[in-house]
Amino acid sequence: MPQQNDKITILDLETPPSPSEDQKLLLPPWGQNGQIIYVDSPSSPGSPYNTVTSRPQISPGGSLYGRRNRTFRPGTTKKYRKRAILKNGECNIVQSKLSQKRLRFLQDTFTTFVDTQWRWTLLTFGLSFILSWLFFAVIWWLIAFTHGDFEEAHLPENQAESGWKPCVYNLYSFTSCFLFSIETQHTIGYGVRTTTEECPEAVFIMCFQSIYGVMIQAFMVGIVFAKMTRPKNRTQTLLFSRHAVICQRDGELTLMFRVGDMRKSHIIASSVRAQLIKTKTTKEGEVMSQYTTELDVGTDGCSNDLFFIWPMIVCHKINHDSPLYTMSASDLIQQERFEIVVILEGTVESTGQTTQARSSYLASEILWGHRFEPVVTYNKEKQGYEIDYSKFDATVQVDTPLCSARELAEYYKLQDDLRSTAPERSQSYQHLLNYKRIPEIFSMDSFNKTHHLFNEHSRSHTYLSPKLTSRLQANIHN
Repeated sequence: MPQQNDKITILDLETPPSPSEDQKLLLPPWGQNGQIIYVDSPSSPGSPYNTVTSRPQISPGGSLYGRRNRTFRPGTTKKYRKRAILKNGECNIVQSKLSQKRLRFLQDTFTTFVDTQWRWTLLTFGLSFILSWLFFAVIWWLIAFTHGDFEEAHLPENQAESGWKPCVYNLYSFTSCFLFSIETQHTIGYGVRTTTEECPEAVFIMCFQSIYGVMIQAFMVGIVFAKMTRPKNRTQTLLFSRHAVICQRDGELTLMFRVGDMRKSHIIASSVRAQLIKTKTTKEGEVMSQYTTELDVGTDGCSNDLFFIWPMIVCHKINHDSPLYTMSASDLIQQERFEIVVILEGTVESTGQTTQARSSYLASEILWGHRFEPVVTYNKEKQGYEIDYSKFDATVQVDTPLCSARELAEYYKLQDDLRSTAPERSQSYQHLLNYKRIPEIFSMDSFNKTHHLFNEHSRSHTYLSPKLTSRLQANIHN
């Protein structure tokens, strides 16, 4: 039976077969006795992490991610998922204990109305006109009442006999005052009810209401127009890949993610940035839970400026300047807890407004040893480049070392030293003898052989020489 508490639901499933050592790096973390903990990630800022109350449907192939499963989403097998930016780009920020919040928001009325939800904007739009009509209708009724226009002898049907001249012609009751208020404010001018020169206050109110009507109409129409043309809506057609990947490019470990645009009207002067959010402890012992580091990103041989006419792969080379320099595949899955926030900015070609699209990747959403499939091909029949968005999130597995970029750089340096006549005398070789993670190097070498990483492509780089492994083992035993 499922065991349920306030935060998570533990579902008993059949015990899976024991995975091999390399498969453990690719599978989600299994609990004890084959139990998996499922937590549904939030879809809006500040919403709680909902529990999955129904049993995940297993497809005929034995996969939890089959078509029949509509309650379980891939990537939610973690016990918790803290993220600052949700996948849809919204900031997962909840503000509390703000002093004079309402007063500060009312001081910036226009922005407050633009940022509110549509139902409140439309409600305010309608009430602003209705209340103004009622307010001026009361004023017109008071003017007519104080002037005596509602007396029996002064009503419109008796004005010709009594010779009475009212402030406004054809006012019978409050209803006729309300209709006259609407006609005056919106300059409808049916011609039945008109203002006379008998009452100066009536002339003043007519002028004031006409000016007020123009102002309120311009203000409310401006708010609705601003909400409809917000560049934020343009971000709905900007795409980020569901996962980021880490693989080798030109011999260097590289973090990559894909961005795309569905519309024919392009984002001009676009640029992309990436920031790493991670907990850091300073030398003084201060814990900085939201320490942010800028990642150097770019596309192909260009900088972070994009010529955004088709989906592009944004790359971050994991070198000695990268905060991911010491992270290995095992660290990524078992230890590392961070979030990579990606930001795409540019100018909307059709409106000229600046827009910004955001997304983020947790450590569990980064695939080690994968590469994106190409989506742009040339169609000879259509005589143009064709983009297949069905492969936008598709990746393929490639041979990739499981060590960190720092260790890989040391391996390359050792290979260069081994070409000398006396490699044992080199500084890098002596440094490796004192390296605390030598057993991981041996397991790395065994893993590479098992997975055929010493193929034609790998031999040109030679991740770890068998001769070096034997020499290190001999020195350790001695």
